[in-house]
Amino acid sequence: MAFFVMGLRITRESRTMRPALPVSPAPIDQSRQGIRTIGKRFSMARLNLVFPDDQFYFTTQLTVRITDINAGKHLANDSMISMISEARARFLYQFGIEEVGENDTGIIVTDLATTYKREAFARDRLIFEVGLMDLNRYGGDIIFRISKAEGGELVALAKSGFVFYDFTTSKVVPMPEDFRLRFPGANYLEY
Repeated sequence: MAFFVMGLRITRESRTMRPALPVSPAPIDQSRQGIRTIGKRFSMARLNLVFPDDQFYFTTQLTVRITDINAGKHLANDSMISMISEARARFLYQFGIEEVGENDTGIIVTDLATTYKREAFARDRLIFEVGLMDLNRYGGDIIFRISKAEGGELVALAKSGFVFYDFTTSKVVPMPEDFRLRFPGANYLEY
């Protein structure tokens, strides 16, 4: 019996690791408590979020609370996600958009991507610039640029995909025309 871990074939019988696919000769690093890596270290793909300045429509400020701090003594990932959600809710409210309307149609988040540029700490005041881009028939992306109020240093960039959803039928529905008309400068993708 064999299974694979990070491209290595591990057999229970011999308790050895062998490359799953042929690899060119490379030095083997055995320094990690029983786990071997072959050749260079594994690296993960990184996100690169880039947003045009003209797609931001709203700004709000939030303060990092002491309860938002993690063991590394900086703003925790889960707290940043909560702050992004709060900024999104304020943005929608400012433009008179209900997250769930009277007809049980509303917005649901489909994904969230965040790139961190620097740490934020307790009591830091953060500016959340919020906008829209890549609108399509069913939704689009809400974008965020988060910076420190003092000094303007960029803390993070984020995008949150969304679609319009009918909670009665549990189906994705087309974007209401009045939503699109509120943001005439947002780019629209035809497909």
